[in-house]
Amino acid sequence: MKRIKVYSLIFLLWCCTANLYGAVTATDSLRIIRADFNKVKGGRNKAYQECVGAGRAAEGLRAQWQQQLAIAKKAICFKYIRFHGLLSDDMHVYTEDSQGNPVYNWQYVDHLYDFLLSIKVRPFVELGFMPPALAENDKTVFWWKGSISTPKSYEKWAALITALVKHFEERYGRQEVQQWYFEVWNEPNLKQFFSGSIDDYFKLYQVTAKAVKAVSASYRVGGPATSGSTWIKEALERFEKYPQLVDFISTHAYGTKSVFDEYGKRTTQMREPDGIPIAIRKLNSDVRSSAFKNTEIHITEWNSSPNPKDPLHDTYQNATFLLNTLKKTEGLVNSMSYWTFTDIFEEAGPPVTSFHGGFGLINLQGILKPSFYAYKFLNELGDKELVNADASSWVCKDGAGNLQALLWDYKLLSPDSSYNQRFYSKILPSKSIGKIKLSIGSMPNGRYLLQVYRVGYHQNDPYTAYLEMGAPGNISLSQEQQLKKVADGSPVLQKDIVIKNGTWQDDFDMRQNDVYFIKLINK
Repeated sequence: MKRIKVYSLIFLLWCCTANLYGAVTATDSLRIIRADFNKVKGGRNKAYQECVGAGRAAEGLRAQWQQQLAIAKKAICFKYIRFHGLLSDDMHVYTEDSQGNPVYNWQYVDHLYDFLLSIKVRPFVELGFMPPALAENDKTVFWWKGSISTPKSYEKWAALITALVKHFEERYGRQEVQQWYFEVWNEPNLKQFFSGSIDDYFKLYQVTAKAVKAVSASYRVGGPATSGSTWIKEALERFEKYPQLVDFISTHAYGTKSVFDEYGKRTTQMREPDGIPIAIRKLNSDVRSSAFKNTEIHITEWNSSPNPKDPLHDTYQNATFLLNTLKKTEGLVNSMSYWTFTDIFEEAGPPVTSFHGGFGLINLQGILKPSFYAYKFLNELGDKELVNADASSWVCKDGAGNLQALLWDYKLLSPDSSYNQRFYSKILPSKSIGKIKLSIGSMPNGRYLLQVYRVGYHQNDPYTAYLEMGAPGNISLSQEQQLKKVADGSPVLQKDIVIKNGTWQDDFDMRQNDVYFIKLINK
């Protein structure tokens, strides 16, 4: 009997402590998230916003690509953009005359970069691929034939890089270019992306970094831009020989077991639900215990899958994968560059169906996917994060006295035995998991507008609606309009409320992989 009383006392003390510090509690069917309006954890981490990816430079010359980037910029406020192919043949940057003398042409690069800067998106410059006229061999990657060769002349390559960076400085000014990043190549650890050896890459890195720094030592250069944190330890060791040429460490992270699929012909399977956070914690530990412990770390590509035809990308489940990953990698890296903002993306050739498992937050017709709204909601959170012990939510406030809460349920539904292409190509209704209660203490009394937004099955879920249409190869204009209406981001609830006693709370029905975004707007 005494032992039972002791255990009861311990349990009672635990409950009081949990409530005091704003912990999440739960019953069989109720998840409770508590926060106090006056208990601020600190400023919000915005690594998600620093950079976003796109396919290749030449796609950025298209009007629809530019329109979609402007939409993403307005909704999410991405600061930088990274893409392949800046030096590829379709940008016509480098050719040689009949005597083998270099001919530089900046026309297409200027057109693209002028647009980016006009909407206040800076380039995260990936220096690659090899201009064919400068390539040592004819090996290429992708439908658009990006050259993966080492240079036939490192001297000419260095001269090209120096000329390019000088041109950027002359056109945009040193103060502007000092805020850019220059990344050397893309995934050189994969034979599909780089024909040389590890030694060849680090020679290329050193020559390239010196060429950039020859214009200004203040310009930021980094790498190795590898797949899956490969070569990081090797890079850290080799970079010690020339630390003045290294301003950041970069690599890529995906959630699947397979790494590279050039044409999206292979099947993919997900790793453990927290595969990316686990890998990034290891990356952070490796860098912080090296000679570069204070150096910036950038994940210059990440997504659930590296396959350009993985239906998971189009689903509402991808939105919760995104939020779970960003939550569990906070503070570990300087940027998490989502690959990519748009389905206007042609590594495997021009897409032939409206929803084809493309990487984008926005589909070919400009239909907003669930993952777009996950990012949009993140951007609409206030700058001050409140103390909150729940692992699947943020509760924030802004300077105007408004409160915002972003809550989700994350369940990686695809079983180990099933491939994404099979599992996510069908309609997947979500199961109810009960109620979720949001309880906020110390709220200033007064009138508020309550707005509730939701993403999940049949809610801002155009992919399910597309499947219910029969997955047409080419959607009609009326179908396009219908799908845009399905995913228009309208609130599911909007009403005036009055807070009188300094406390506000409400319950919400939660299903597997639902996302809720809740606003209390001070009136």
